[in-house]
Amino acid sequence: MEKFADEALIEVSSGKGGNGCVSFRREKYVPRGGPDGGDGGRGGDVIFEVRRNLRTLAHLRHKRAFRAENGRDGEGAQRHGRSGSDVVIPVPPGTVLKDEETGEFIRDFGKDEGRFSFLAGGNGGWGNVRFKSAVNQAPRKALPGQPGLTRHLKVELRILADIGFVGFPNAGKSSLLDRFTNARPRIAPYPFTTKIPNLGVLTLGDRDIVLADIPGLIDGASQGAGLGVRFLKHISRTSALVFLIDLGEDSYAAAFDTLYRELNAFSPKLTRKPRIIAGSKTDLEGTSERLEALRKKYPNESVLGISVFSGEGLSELAAAIGALVDRLDRETADDETETPGLSASSREGAAR
Repeated sequence: MEKFADEALIEVSSGKGGNGCVSFRREKYVPRGGPDGGDGGRGGDVIFEVRRNLRTLAHLRHKRAFRAENGRDGEGAQRHGRSGSDVVIPVPPGTVLKDEETGEFIRDFGKDEGRFSFLAGGNGGWGNVRFKSAVNQAPRKALPGQPGLTRHLKVELRILADIGFVGFPNAGKSSLLDRFTNARPRIAPYPFTTKIPNLGVLTLGDRDIVLADIPGLIDGASQGAGLGVRFLKHISRTSALVFLIDLGEDSYAAAFDTLYRELNAFSPKLTRKPRIIAGSKTDLEGTSERLEALRKKYPNESVLGISVFSGEGLSELAAAIGALVDRLDRETADDETETPGLSASSREGAAR
């Protein structure tokens, strides 16, 4: 059974600083050596790092506690303790960090994020050499290292893609992804074959477009029916949507309205995303009339017909996807020119 780990609860702790040392110089012929206690080392930090080779959070389910190394204590002869090693937690692009207890948003790791130092380790304590003064030549005082910090986090993954395929189970989303890319998702002639989001790359000239096959929705998905809302959140990170309508099903005429209603119930932002309607399985008898009926029903929508089996309409759909993504990129670039500092990933809610 496939397991797609898109949520994890973890505990992270930075390292404690090492204690300062109380020590005095002891050498032959130096009867009154002064203080020489070294400082403690700094505790290690908690660092999150985006790794592009990761696709899920499965590694965080196997290990739930991440602790940085404590700093070492100071020693005599003014030897400072070694700093503790950082703990580096790898996460895939699209990861969101939240406080488990309060729900406070902490960080959203986009496509271009690198490292994020989350919790700093405690500082090391001072050794007694630091307390030497004209009035106190033999201080017997040293400071303990500062404690580290601990937080309980909820880690969520929201996949990043240019285009999300949305449709009912067995509408042909996985087959289309397989035809366009090298993703090789599981395909079978029965509903709910896809139980995890699959990603693939459609290459058009020198441009790579990331496609996401979202597991099939059913009526009532926004309230938890079927696979429920678990995967609806992934659609929120896509730039645009392709609605796959199975023209071989008698319910084809109501399919788009039902899908639209479920997305809108989950988040109205989803229905404001640019979209293409693709009527699938046009190789079946009678589907050409159904495709025309869809075009008449939705005159203001871009409605295309495709057949993964015969290849009909696939080049037209690929070209339409490429043109849509190019337009979104131009609009984003224009927005950034008008509003300096706008995130390059802020395409959500663009008008058709």
